[in-house]
Amino acid sequence: MITHPDKVLFPDAGITKRELAGYYELIAPLMLPHLEGRPVTMERYPAGIEQKGFFHKDVSRGFPAWLERVEVPKKNGSVHHPIVRDARALLWLANQNCITPHVWPSRVPRLFHPDVCVFDLDPPDNRPGVLRSAALALRDFLADLGLQSWVKTSGSKGFHIVVPLDGAADFGEVARFASAVGAIMVRRHPRHLTQEFHKVDRAGRILVDTGRNGYSATFAAAYAVRPRPDAPISAPCTWEEVERGEAGPASFTLRAMARRVDAVGDRWAALLACRQSLQQPVARLHELRDAPNRELHDQSTQ
Repeated sequence: MITHPDKVLFPDAGITKRELAGYYELIAPLMLPHLEGRPVTMERYPAGIEQKGFFHKDVSRGFPAWLERVEVPKKNGSVHHPIVRDARALLWLANQNCITPHVWPSRVPRLFHPDVCVFDLDPPDNRPGVLRSAALALRDFLADLGLQSWVKTSGSKGFHIVVPLDGAADFGEVARFASAVGAIMVRRHPRHLTQEFHKVDRAGRILVDTGRNGYSATFAAAYAVRPRPDAPISAPCTWEEVERGEAGPASFTLRAMARRVDAVGDRWAALLACRQSLQQPVARLHELRDAPNRELHDQSTQ
């Protein structure tokens, strides 16, 4: 049961809590396989997105007995994260005014071994051509390392590029791999890419954010609604859609997703069956890291 269903959460579009819950109920068959078993952090907006929201991790008290949880260690204690395995739990999140479920890159019971590696391309402004070229360059570099990657819109300003893993590597290994990939990408494309965390230091370049790969780090779940005007979706798409400019960071919205999934289904269905080792890609990275700088030239002239 959805309480206060007529509460307006997206004033610009008039999207209510009922409509948000209806979207998550609709998308559950596609979303749940990507969400299942991952600890969730809720991004909640009890008064709608024009008011300040907050991140909510711990569900140790005052929550339904049927809601699955996992206790994970943190400094000086532990946190009980919700685990979503079915539409009932997904709708419970929506009833908490959770606009975006953010998830770990690992699943229970193997919490310390990610099954995905995530790259978040975060541009400072709206230059779709440069962003598209950066995403495709990262895809091609990962392919050179022997890795398939999938892409989704962030629902904000950039793209999330995801590499499915076999779960053999732990958080430290995955984080080091991602950081090394980011560093080489920046060395190859210094005009357009950076790893500088602080915006003031980015000089208008796209941040290659690899920080989603550490212990307890999160990223917006596939098919999650984002708290921005028109309720954009962090929507799985194809590399061909990115190449053709048909998929931009906020191209797909809550009210358009039913039509899209009816037409194309789950663009990430094949990701679920893909298991990739980092052993050979890491060895190849070591070779590239030690290569002469002349091999690491700027290819970002578009």
